[in-house]
Amino acid sequence: MNTPVKVGAYVAGLVAVFAAAYGLGGMVGDGGPPDDAPAHHNAAAPGAAADTPGGLQVSGGGYTLDLATTRAAAGTQSPLRFTVRDAEGDPVTAYETVHDKELHLIVADRDLTVFRHLHPSRDAAGVWSTTVDLPSAGSHRVFADFTPEGAAQALVLGADLAVPGDYEPADLPEPSATAEADGYTVEMRGSVVGGASSTLTFAVRRDGKPVAGLEPYLGAYGHLVALRSGDLAYLHVHPAEEAGEGVSASSEVGFAVSAPSAGAYRLFLDFKIDGVVRTAAFTVRAGDAPAAPSPLPSVSTDDHGHTH
Repeated sequence: MNTPVKVGAYVAGLVAVFAAAYGLGGMVGDGGPPDDAPAHHNAAAPGAAADTPGGLQVSGGGYTLDLATTRAAAGTQSPLRFTVRDAEGDPVTAYETVHDKELHLIVADRDLTVFRHLHPSRDAAGVWSTTVDLPSAGSHRVFADFTPEGAAQALVLGADLAVPGDYEPADLPEPSATAEADGYTVEMRGSVVGGASSTLTFAVRRDGKPVAGLEPYLGAYGHLVALRSGDLAYLHVHPAEEAGEGVSASSEVGFAVSAPSAGAYRLFLDFKIDGVVRTAAFTVRAGDAPAAPSPLPSVSTDDHGHTH
């Protein structure tokens, strides 16, 4: 084969390799959950960049969080109203029920010391309303976690909420494997890894002894929200198992957590005992995922079995 023919064949081979790689990348996707995974707590809104976690955008996937209330008063029950709009600007009035609710509303302050998990009511026109009690002044973030009817996966959209007044910044609480919540002690096992999925298990105790069991709450034996310190990215979280009809046989509940990066995160665990929902908060620091091992160099042989 002469030199021009060799070069042409080489270039054609490269084109085929890159085309195959591109097609494989399209099939593999971004490493998200399998199709049968629960839709709740999607890591990123459909239509957003693959590396954009949920909650950082007010619009995504053809929907917009229209927050009518942009200010709330400190230390009192303040009204909070909003509408989810579609790509044409019309209010969304049909939602899938996910984890027992059409929409989950989270409000957290930028210091990640205040957390509220609310379930607002919706009128026929698509306007959602509730009240929220925020103890002090500062900048807050409102997260709407929902699945429009017929959508393939959930959306998490976010908007800012201001609480006017004198603001005193608070340091992020130090990392700890235990947290107290209304007389209960919750112990966390496992670690969060940036850029990878990991499992966290929470064990609930009272007076040093495991509780008899956990009551179903939002379709599971616990509900976990994870937010990244600095920008309040809303993490991808799934319960390890769905709840049964009654109290669980264990004092523990597990979750699969996907952190987009290394850094500090705040975790808020809701659990239900004796009909009361309590929240335990944890600070964790996620490390980088270990690098994949380098492939071994290829070895070729000639017709006589000699290596090159």
